[in-house]
This record gives sequence, structure tokens and C-alpha cells, in this order.
Amino acid sequence: QVQLQESGPGLVKPSQMLSLSCAASGRTFSSSAMGWFRQAPGKEREFVAAISGSGGSTYYSDSVKGRFTITGDNAKNTVYLQMNSLKPEDTAVYFCAARRWNANIVYVPSGYGYWGQGTQVTVSS
Repeated sequence: QVQLQESGPGLVKPSQMLSLSCAASGRTFSSSAMGWFRQAPGKEREFVAAISGSGGSTYYSDSVKGRFTITGDNAKNTVYLQMNSLKPEDTAVYFCAARRWNANIVYVPSGYGYWGQGTQVTVSS
């Protein structure tokens, strides 16, 4: 059974940093793209960042570009999201996701077949 388990939750002040991890089990994801999405109350789930199966390509939403970094460790079957310079508008439930058997990055939730349960990130002074 495939499972994705995010770390957290986290509560930080504006401008601070926080790192999330997502550990996968049940199969290896070295040939699958993985991504992070987030969902704030009353809003749709939105794309945050993704990394290709090889780890050679990454992509970010405009709202986090330059502040967030996604990395992967295939040996540990884990993907990370380093979040710097956090803002109150980054407050949301963050979800880890993995594509089933495709290494290419996609930006829509429907492109991912596996999901974690989500972890709350709160940025507040």
C-alpha cells in the first residue's frame, strides 16, 4: 500500500523559515514526479512546487518562486520543501503528491495519483 507522510505541522512568524518533508512508502518514486500543493480555507487546492522523477527539473508557482525550494532524495524515497521568508498568505494545509508512473512535472492536482493527508502550516505574528 502506497503512503505519503508529511512532517509537521508548523507555526512560524512572518519572515521565518520552515522545512517540510514527505516520506513515501509502498514503492519507490525515483521514476515519478512529486509535488507540493496547498489549500487555504475556502480556497481551491493550488500548485506550489514539483520535481521531476530524475530530480533534474523543478518548477514553482509564481507566488513562491525565489522563496521555496523543492528537493528529493531517492535513496530515502523522500521529497522536501524548504520554505523561506514565509508570509501570512502562505498559511494553508500543505499536501505532498506523487504521480503514478510518470517522471514529468504537471501542475494540476488531477495529474497526481497519490496524496498525503496534509499538514498545517501557519504563518502568524
